[in-house]
Parts: sequence; structure tokens; C-alpha cells
Amino acid sequence: MTRWLLYGANGYTGELIAREARKRGLEPVLAGRNPTAVKPLAEDLGLECRIFDLRDADAQLSGIDVVLHCAGPFSVTAAPMIDACVRTGTHYLDITGEMDVFAYAREIDGLARAAGVVVCPGVGFDVIPTDCLAAALHQGMPEATGLRLGFDLPLALSPGTVKTVLDGMAAGGRARIDDRITATPLGGRTARIDFGNGTKPALAFPAADLHSAHHSTAIPNIEVYIPMPSLLIRGTQISRRFTGLLARPGVRDAAHKLIDKTVKGPDANQRATGTAYVWGETTDPAGRRATARITTANPYRLTIDGALTAVTDLLAAPTTRPGAHTPATLFGADLITRLPGSGPLTITTPHATEGIPQ
Repeated sequence: MTRWLLYGANGYTGELIAREARKRGLEPVLAGRNPTAVKPLAEDLGLECRIFDLRDADAQLSGIDVVLHCAGPFSVTAAPMIDACVRTGTHYLDITGEMDVFAYAREIDGLARAAGVVVCPGVGFDVIPTDCLAAALHQGMPEATGLRLGFDLPLALSPGTVKTVLDGMAAGGRARIDDRITATPLGGRTARIDFGNGTKPALAFPAADLHSAHHSTAIPNIEVYIPMPSLLIRGTQISRRFTGLLARPGVRDAAHKLIDKTVKGPDANQRATGTAYVWGETTDPAGRRATARITTANPYRLTIDGALTAVTDLLAAPTTRPGAHTPATLFGADLITRLPGSGPLTITTPHATEGIPQ
């Protein structure tokens, strides 16, 4: 019998996944650090629960085949859980959009392979759609040396997502240039992009795809964009002087507490009706480019479906190639089109570039 554990079940997205899993007849073990939050949810859903700190994860993963890790901030929590999974022979999945988690997964790739363990971060939004677009574009243009990705989201975000955006801004701008993650001025890279719903000004953002898309494609130059009004882009450029302040632990912690108090996340109607637009573009040394677009379900709906699809696929094929993966390398570039509310994935044929904004 295969069993899986959902850690961080009491978080905004974790609870959504837990409830949907139960609706589908799945029986995850619900886990987290807070007994007053996890136990009532487990009782409500009729599921087993385990209360533990990540320092005690090894003992608590007994009998567990797959962990779906949903407890952020992943920059703090992912590595301890990944390490515990490698030590105990447990496959690891998470829903992060934080680039450092993908970097760590690559670092421990050899250990994961030796242990026969799959380590696959990012089985939610944004990584599933952008990773699948990147892989599909690379399949059509394997000689590509440049990749740009982007997504246009509904406005309502969860507390965890807002924290990720804030922490990303605190780190300043970043892009992958000549195969290396390179610091860039925040707001220094802009473009006008049609994500699928009209051309908009957009700002380069330090997203996880700088690692995940490189893992999936080996393309040496990667940027990720989000749409932003021109005035806000200008404000971001002006705010560069404050990025150091945001990086201070005391300031960051205070900001996180304020987010927890004031940000509630999208309601059920927003999750059911909102859509996201995802775009990608590759370029090759000859100056040709190919463009891909897809419309997806609301990011939280996609994360629920993507995470549960990843869990069930991995449980059904536990001998899948071990080691560090991205969603596209583990489940295929068609994963995004298998998820409800997503598709079709359209890709233009390569053609000469004309005035690509830098």
C-alpha cells in the first residue's frame, strides 16, 4: 500500500489541497507543526495526522512513500524536508516558486539518485506552466540560446505568494546570463509583451524559472517577466534603494506578520473563475524566435490539480528516474495540458526576430 504525507496542511494552499484530495477519495496523512490547526482539519476530513517539527522529520516519515511539502517559506523549510526524504528514501514534491529551492535540489541530485529518491519542487503555479512551455519550446528549437518566460495573474494572491514576491524584491533583480545567475538592477529589464490578453508593459522578476527552466532546457540565457503598469515599473526602479532594508530579518519578519494579518487570498469564486496567461519565447543564434502561449485555470486551482496529479502519478510509478527534477522533466511537457482549465498550448513556428525589446 502506498501512502503520502501532506506537510503544511493547515496553510492556505495546503488546506485546499487536503480538502480536494479527500473529495477525490485520497487519504493523505496531514502534518504540520501546529496541533491546534492540523488536528481539527484532520478530524474534519477523517484523516490521520502527525504533528512534528522538521528537525524530527526522519522519524515521522516512516511508512510514507511521497511527501508533498506545502509549508513555506520554502527558502527555510524545503532543505530540511528534502534532506529527511533523502535519508528515509521518501520521494519529495513541493509547490514552491522560490528559485533557491531548485538550486538546492540540483546540489543534492547525486545523493537523491543514490537513495533512489525523486526530488521535484514546483508542482504548482507558476512552475508547471512555465516549465512545460520552456520544455516544449526547446523541443521545437533545441539550438535556442535565449529564453524569456512570463505570466499574467489574477489580482488576488495568498499570503504565501505575497511573501514570496516581497522576498524576491528584497533580493533585487536577477537573470540567467551566459549560464550564470546574475544580479541585475531591480526594474532594470523591461519589455512590452502579449501574454495572451493584449500587449502590456512588463518587468523582469527573479522567479524560480531561472533555475527550473535551465534544468529542463540547458538554455544559457533566461529572463522571467510579469506585467506591471508603467508607473509601478518606475516606482520599482526608484525603490531600488530600499531593497537592502527589505532584506533585513527584522523588517522582513514584520512585513510577513503584516501580510498574514491583512492578506486573505482568493475566495472560492475567484479560484473557480479566474484565469492566468502564460507566455514563452526562445531565440537562436541565427536570430529566429518561436513563441508559446497558454491560458490556465486560476493559479491556486492549478496548484491544487497540479500537486495532486504529481502525487498520484508518482505513487503509480514509484520507480521513476530518481534525482532532482522539474515538473516537465519528471512528468513531461504535456503535464500542463492534462490539468483542468488549461490549454491549448500554441507554439508559433520559428521566424526572424524583429525588434525584440531588451
